[in-house]
Amino acid sequence: MKEIVVLSGKGGTGKTSIVASFASLAQSKVLADCDVDAADLHLLLKPKVKEEKEFWSGRVAFIDEEKCTECGLCQELCRFGAIKDFEVDPLSCEGCGFCYQVCPVDAIATKDSMSGHSFISETKYGYLCHARLGIAQENSGKLVALVRQNAKLIVERENLDYIITDGPPGIGCPVISSLSGASLALLVTEPTLSGMHDLERVIGVCRHFGVPVLVCVNKYDLNEENTYRIESYCGSEGIEVAARISFDNVITEAIVRGLPVVEYSNSKVTQQIKELWQIISAKLEK
Repeated sequence: MKEIVVLSGKGGTGKTSIVASFASLAQSKVLADCDVDAADLHLLLKPKVKEEKEFWSGRVAFIDEEKCTECGLCQELCRFGAIKDFEVDPLSCEGCGFCYQVCPVDAIATKDSMSGHSFISETKYGYLCHARLGIAQENSGKLVALVRQNAKLIVERENLDYIITDGPPGIGCPVISSLSGASLALLVTEPTLSGMHDLERVIGVCRHFGVPVLVCVNKYDLNEENTYRIESYCGSEGIEVAARISFDNVITEAIVRGLPVVEYSNSKVTQQIKELWQIISAKLEK
């Protein structure tokens, strides 16, 4: 089993559109959407949920009204402002447990928090493992790990070859959780100053975890000078730029119709994405 993770140092570079096209092109694979804070791969793949589970992680405080003497000490000391009128706001509570420690009458306790849901779904392209983090909830790194574990179990059960993961943007905990142990990282960037800066940061994360890297410059023709600078930087770092993908409104049209662009149009962009998948397949087979 080989796992490819599609990442971007910033949001909006087009990685989900590329993953959706890979879903159409690749055989013998499981798909995983690890952008649990803002999952959107399901919008293009139209999954039918087969299994849904609650995700419990972290703890929140609650006050026993019968024991509480309303001394106000917890309200005064909570630095997150989560306690008002002797009630705990679960959206503001960070679960630090300090109020539990300082309460003089032991009226405060902590309980597990239901932070989201994980899903195993079927699509016309195969299984999709995805999740939804609750509003104002944290621990997305743990939820990403659960999504990846679900995908690996399906690969082993069905004897499949690939996991194709739509990773989260940035370089934080969810990225680390989606990247560690992967076979290959495809970094999707765009020829903007922010795209170039964040590409350098995510390359550093990949190197830290020893994951091989390929780079794809999306919308390269919006600024060919910056594209050249990205390619020069990657060349100096020994990183292969596997593809240039043109800016084309056909991608937006495909999204509006809820289709991967490789199914919507036989355009230049479609050919570029197909060539990119061929390069990735060859890398994974080595």
